[in-house]
Amino acid sequence: MQIEIGRGKRARQAYALDDIAVVPTRRTRDPEDVSLSWQIDAFTFDAPVIGAPMDSVMSPDTAIALGRMGGMGVLNLEGLWTRYEDPSPLLEEIAHLESANYSPENTRRLQEIYSAPVQAELITERLAQIREAGVVVAGALTPQHTQQFYKTVLAAGVDMFVIRGTTVSAEHVSETQEPLDLKKFIYELDVPVIVGGAAGYTPALHLMRTGAAGVLVGFGGGASSTTRRALGIRVPMATAISDIAEARRDYMDESGGRYVHVIADGGLGTSGDIIKALAMGADAVMLGAALARAEEAPGRGWHWGGEAAHPEMPRGDRTYVGTVGSMQEVMWGPGHHTNGASNLMGALKRAMATTGYTDVKDFQKVEVLVAPDSRSHRA
Repeated sequence: MQIEIGRGKRARQAYALDDIAVVPTRRTRDPEDVSLSWQIDAFTFDAPVIGAPMDSVMSPDTAIALGRMGGMGVLNLEGLWTRYEDPSPLLEEIAHLESANYSPENTRRLQEIYSAPVQAELITERLAQIREAGVVVAGALTPQHTQQFYKTVLAAGVDMFVIRGTTVSAEHVSETQEPLDLKKFIYELDVPVIVGGAAGYTPALHLMRTGAAGVLVGFGGGASSTTRRALGIRVPMATAISDIAEARRDYMDESGGRYVHVIADGGLGTSGDIIKALAMGADAVMLGAALARAEEAPGRGWHWGGEAAHPEMPRGDRTYVGTVGSMQEVMWGPGHHTNGASNLMGALKRAMATTGYTDVKDFQKVEVLVAPDSRSHRA
């Protein structure tokens, strides 16, 4: 149903996760009976959590730690870990920049730090470190640099390849350079590919047709992204997930049963957000700020994405998210916070048990209500 904004423009009503509430059912379960496992391609995980490829969240060490806790960490292959042999002093410096948001000085310094070239040998070294730990090896490139570095990534033995950008299109058009042909590229690879972001039914359906194993929903960045302010682009997350879950269903019919995983990416700062994202139809979530609060996170309580250091059009902030406990406490507890910042998986188990579901796939069928929050301003 469309709403008339003015005589010349009509639009759909869209909802953020804060506008949605999950409804309990007549049947409840014991949380111990709930399974959070999910599978993408040949890989099975104990938790439907992917660590966002952001330098404030994922280092080789935190990717390994998350993998051992049942999730999958994705290393940013265009980040500090592949630009510098030892990025620790720079991470320390970023953590001690001016505390205010919207600081041109902070942005300028980030741009300087990220102007160092990506080194192919460091991509190989970092991925080898993760592989040696015996967890699933996943790395991310932006569409702009995929052609340049993907052979290095594959030679390093990556298990899962992620192509992540603010908006990724299956039909990018350029008059100045040869665009990445996603369908041809994915077809020629021997590893599963997760691609995004996408925020609508049609763009997601086209990405599914490229052969992607998973589609990221959203523009990424979440708490640290200023895409809405800088570009005026935003699709509230609850609506975006629901639309793309419908594209998944239609693509299954079109393809004769091929299932593409829907992964919510951005604006998932609390356990409640994670729960509602899965309720709207996501198979898993990609977490940035929620994991940046772990004591082991490279950002030391600060959170930023690659968009914050774009050389020409920065659209992200270095945001303070604080520290709430170890990665173990953030993921599996015990929790010591009442605001949904710790024991994320324990909260998900309890929500599923309260609504009578014992696996994530079935939980996508849970009843939800529209309960608009006047304070809601997130995607």
